Amino acid sequence: MNGNDSPAYLRLRSEIVGAILDGRFRDGDALPSVRSLAAEHGLNPLTVAKAYQTFQEEGLIIVRRGIGMFVAEGAAQRLRDSERHDFLEHRWPAIAEQIRRLRLDVEDLVERALA
Repeated sequence: MNGNDSPAYLRLRSEIVGAILDGRFRDGDALPSVRSLAAEHGLNPLTVAKAYQTFQEEGLIIVRRGIGMFVAEGAAQRLRDSERHDFLEHRWPAIAEQIRRLRLDVEDLVERALA
């Protein structure tokens, strides 16, 4: 996981969001168990459970008792919409200001991004 200062469950949540957006977990796919994900990341199982709980509260995963947790139908699109909104509303303004401040060429930036 990345080394930022946010709580471990939020870093894990961000990693799972990335996996869903990248298609590593698709709608209907089973997610790793709390215990296996905790062991994989060296986290307390309660931390993993808290990350999963945030998804469950948002309706992005469903729990099938005795079977496991699964990505809910439409979760990827809802996450994409939410992440896009968050980026444009909260992160993009500072990035755009930095682009203007440094007088960066937008076409060059786009070309670099697509390379």
